[in-house]
Amino acid sequence: MKKKDIQEMKHKSPMELERIAGESTERLRALRFDLAAGKVKNVAELREVRKRIARAKTFIKEQMTSSQ
Repeated sequence: MKKKDIQEMKHKSPMELERIAGESTERLRALRFDLAAGKVKNVAELREVRKRIARAKTFIKEQMTSSQ
């Protein structure tokens, strides 16, 4: 994920971030099944998807604490 993408993610609403985290979780699940089946060529994508989920959840938490 590029720095520009991270900055864009930082300015999204919590609802959008929840959607991103949910979609990424589904992608991670699919990648894990494909990995077990031997279909995954780019195993680094697993790490990137996990990072995307963590970033989205972090930004959600930051926005929730700053609004209180």
